[in-house]
Amino acid sequence: MIHIIRPLFIIILAIFIGTGFVQAAEETEKAVEASHPEGFNAGKFVIEHVSDAFEWHIATFGETEISIPLPIILYSSDKGWNFFMSSRFHHGHETYNGFRIEHEGKNEGKIVEVNEQGEVVDLPIDLSITKTVAGIFVSVIILLLIFLNIAKTAKNRVNKAPAGMQNLFEPVILFVRDDIAKPAIGEKRFEKFMPFLLSVFFFILINNLLGLVPIFPFGANVTGNIAVTMVLAVFTFFITTFNTNKHYWKEIYNPDVPWWLKFPIPLMPIVELTGVITKPFVLMIRLFANMLAGHLIVTVFVGLIFIFGKSFGVEAGLGISVVSVAFSVFMLLLDLLVSFVQAYVFTFLSAMYFGMASPDHH
Repeated sequence: MIHIIRPLFIIILAIFIGTGFVQAAEETEKAVEASHPEGFNAGKFVIEHVSDAFEWHIATFGETEISIPLPIILYSSDKGWNFFMSSRFHHGHETYNGFRIEHEGKNEGKIVEVNEQGEVVDLPIDLSITKTVAGIFVSVIILLLIFLNIAKTAKNRVNKAPAGMQNLFEPVILFVRDDIAKPAIGEKRFEKFMPFLLSVFFFILINNLLGLVPIFPFGANVTGNIAVTMVLAVFTFFITTFNTNKHYWKEIYNPDVPWWLKFPIPLMPIVELTGVITKPFVLMIRLFANMLAGHLIVTVFVGLIFIFGKSFGVEAGLGISVVSVAFSVFMLLLDLLVSFVQAYVFTFLSAMYFGMASPDHH
């Protein structure tokens, strides 16, 4: 019986998530039509769904949009600090206190400072809480609730079998320790890197999974934002750099290779030094591209419903919706796997870099 219930539960969950994406797409399409009478813009529809925003859009009913405004924090050389909510922009169509959100040109999507004639005069320092930042706060709160509970349970059950959430997460923690950290870094040095490896693994995993649920307060495309993946990669870079030894730098600047690879042009040192920079760059791009691609593909499939409906009539839109929803559900199930794989890959490669930073003398 249990072998039937589990697949059935997964199918129902996938349909629920896929339907949520379809509903979100329909609501956004209505908003696009209301603000752009020229018709449905498929490209803009896709980009808006994966881009960051100054408000958290929830639903659209007719011409009424329901969204949660987020704090706008700006510093201008002329006006100093400015604090207000994004609702002051009235969905981005008006200017407030000399600021507005640009919707075209080189500053598209940014808040600019304008004069009385509406001309852009400056780009203020923007420290606003965007949808991505709010999504990070949500994931951090969830992580704290989970692991504070696990720590409390583990403390109270010393030398006892794990229970509750500890029983669920302890195998994953042991997996990161025994199958990632120890083999990649070494038995003697892995422990000091465990806090970072566990933090980055669960941060990426939780945000990957939350990004698949299109219901507030989830659905923010955190790991599909290149600024977030860049920060994670920079952490890996600095931890690697500050935990090196002399043998590491010798293998970069004076590797044991034939002399003609080092003179007159230091070919191998250039290659090795380039690798130091490209390793975190690859970490950043891999996570960003994989998580963004999943959201893009689902949104493109949903957008096909409106493209066919506009081009060939309502019947064509209804017909293609069956295929679009089926492929969207398939992609969401695939993204569940990708969410775990990408958390593993980022953590494993970080551990590999930490281990390579302290090589033994040959």
